[in-house]
Amino acid sequence: MADAHDGVDPVALTRWLAAEAPQVATGDGPVTVERISGGHSNLTFRVVDAEGTSFALRRPPTGGVLATAHDMGREWRFLTALSGTGVPVAEPVAHCTDPAVLGAGFYLMSWVDGVVPGDRSAGAAIPEPERESCGLDTADVLADLHAIDPDAVGLTDLHRPGRYLERQLRRWHKQAHASAFTDLAAIDAAHEKLLARMPDDPVTGIRIAHGDYRPGNLSYRDGRIVAIFDWELATLGEPMADLGWLIASWERPGDDRRAIASGPTADPGWPERDRIAARYAERSGHPLDHLPYWTAFAYWRGACIGTGVWTRYAQGYMGSAGETGELLDRRRRSIAADAEAALDALDR
Repeated sequence: MADAHDGVDPVALTRWLAAEAPQVATGDGPVTVERISGGHSNLTFRVVDAEGTSFALRRPPTGGVLATAHDMGREWRFLTALSGTGVPVAEPVAHCTDPAVLGAGFYLMSWVDGVVPGDRSAGAAIPEPERESCGLDTADVLADLHAIDPDAVGLTDLHRPGRYLERQLRRWHKQAHASAFTDLAAIDAAHEKLLARMPDDPVTGIRIAHGDYRPGNLSYRDGRIVAIFDWELATLGEPMADLGWLIASWERPGDDRRAIASGPTADPGWPERDRIAARYAERSGHPLDHLPYWTAFAYWRGACIGTGVWTRYAQGYMGSAGETGELLDRRRRSIAADAEAALDALDR
């Protein structure tokens, strides 16, 4: 069971749920709260009410939060906007903006049964005959997300002046330098090249960009995606950024470069990267001309994000899932490897 140190006090949560969330059955005692393993940023918990119904709760880390990050209202906004569109998301249940309850804002959504393959071990639960279908649906669902008109689902006010790519390059570079991570030479070098080689503005227009679209943030059941999770980095942006991130995380047997995130796709049965990209292009109509650039951008952005994650672990802000010693040093090395992979991709 989680304790208050992990960011969720079951007694305080139950008191708030009883007043604000009639969908949740509260009894004489507090709801059960359990931290879900995985995730290096916003925290996820399983909440079980008095009738045995499960929900998922999301809240920010307990400290070490960089500016503009970990906005629960933003996650909630995308979740509610996409509910009912056909894009698979969990059902939104309740949103709390009062930091007095748990020390920060949080939200509750329905529990979705499925396999979330955050690493190869978890991915083993997906039967091998289903993996090709899972992979192709990963491309299809991303194309369907990018087909949604943000204005049609109430996200008009999230449009920002200037180009998404320029904002992203500026934002993540700034946040890397705001972290406690000091080995930034490769990140800075890749940043210069990404600025110099920016592709033309997208002809497809601005769409919803999930920001961390990969198998580890998807729930699969019977060969299909039943929910997209972790909307922390979602924004209105360029669709190819999501595809580049997916391709950079799609590990395959025999790869000579690391994937930016762990996942199941190095195991037998998953489609090759080229097939995923072609499937996305076919369904979305988006050309793949600049995919190598967006893959390099994904590695660079992953390194920048990693500096913030490393800082939160180093400063002890990830609760009971903290990392120290060799694990923390391994994380440091992976940041450098991502930055070098970005440089390598840009030089090919």
